Amino acid sequence: MTIIVRRSGLLTTIQDLGRYGYQRVGVSVSGAMDPYASLCANLLVGNERTAPLLELTVTGPSLTFTEPTVIAICGADMKPVVQGKRVPMWRPVYVPADTTIEFGTARQGVRAYVAFAGGLQLERRMGSYSTYLMAGFGGYDGRALREGDRLPVGEPSPLGKELAAYLMDASARSEYGEWKQHHVLSPAWQVGSSAMPRYAPDPIVRFIRGIHYTWFDASSVEALTISRYRLTPQSDRMGCRLCGRKLQIKDSHVLLSEAVTAGTVQVPPDGQPIILMADRQTTGGYPVIAQVISADLPVVAQTPIGGQISFVEVSLEEAQRLWIQMHKELQLVAAGMRAYMKSGRR
Repeated sequence: MTIIVRRSGLLTTIQDLGRYGYQRVGVSVSGAMDPYASLCANLLVGNERTAPLLELTVTGPSLTFTEPTVIAICGADMKPVVQGKRVPMWRPVYVPADTTIEFGTARQGVRAYVAFAGGLQLERRMGSYSTYLMAGFGGYDGRALREGDRLPVGEPSPLGKELAAYLMDASARSEYGEWKQHHVLSPAWQVGSSAMPRYAPDPIVRFIRGIHYTWFDASSVEALTISRYRLTPQSDRMGCRLCGRKLQIKDSHVLLSEAVTAGTVQVPPDGQPIILMADRQTTGGYPVIAQVISADLPVVAQTPIGGQISFVEVSLEEAQRLWIQMHKELQLVAAGMRAYMKSGRR
C-alpha cells in the first residue's frame, strides 16, 4: 500500500507523539502539535498510539491511495473531499484503491491529522518517526512532504482489518448508498463533541504559575490574566509568539539556562510572551511566568494567526484532573467504537 503525494500543501510533515529521552543532548522532542487529535486519529483506525501519521498545517495536500485502506482525519477542518463530496472527520473512513482525497484551507483550527490503518512504514530515528525540521532528520528525509513523494503504509492491526470489514459490510445497507457513489464509506457515528478539545479562534487557555512567576511586577501579573495576547505571524512549531501588554520583571536577575517543556511561557526582554511548543529548544534562558496545562496544548496548537489568547490560572490539582479527564475521554472513544462494531449499529 502506497500513498502518492499529488500536492504537498503548505506544511505537511510526518509526526508521532515525539522523541523523548534526548533533550539532555540537545535534541528537541518534536511530535504532533495537537497530541489529542493525533491520538484520536490513530485510535480510530486501530493503530498504536505512537504510530506515525500526517500533520497538515493551514492548507492541506492532495493524496492518492493505491490500495484500499481505512483512514481517520482529526483536528482542524480542512474540508477534505473526494470528487467534490465531503469526507467526514473524527471517525474511521474506508477509502477504495485509486481514490484521491483533496484537502483545502483550514477552518476551525490550524492543523489536521491523517492516520492510516497500519501506520506509515518509515525508519525510526532516535526512537521516533517525528520530523525535526530544524535539524533535518526523522519523518520523510527530515523534511516536509513534496509533490511526488510516495509513502508506504504497513499492515493494519487486527482491529484495523475489523474496521475495514465492518465498513464494507455496512456499505451493503441502503443507508450507505450515497457514500458508495462517493467512493468512501463511513459510519454515522463519530467522536462526540464532549470529547473534542475546545478549539476556538480566541481561546481561553489555562495555566499554572511558572518557576519565575514571583519575579514579575504586580502590573505584569495582572496583565497576564486580564489582557488578551494576539498570536503573531512569527509563530511556528517551535513556539507561539504573542503580542499584548508588556510583561516585566521587578528586578534584574541572573538566570542560567533551565529545562523547558511544551507549554512553557517564556518572557524575553521585549516583554512579549512565547508559548513553547513541539519543536521547542531543550533549555531556555528567559524567565518563565507560566506553564500552559497539558490539556490545553491542543487548543493553543489550533489557534490561528491573529487569534487572541486569554489566560486563566488554575491549580496544579486542577491541571492534573483535566489531564486525566482528557485521557479518560480517549478511553471512552475506544470503548464506544468497539461497542458500535460489536452491536452492528451504524
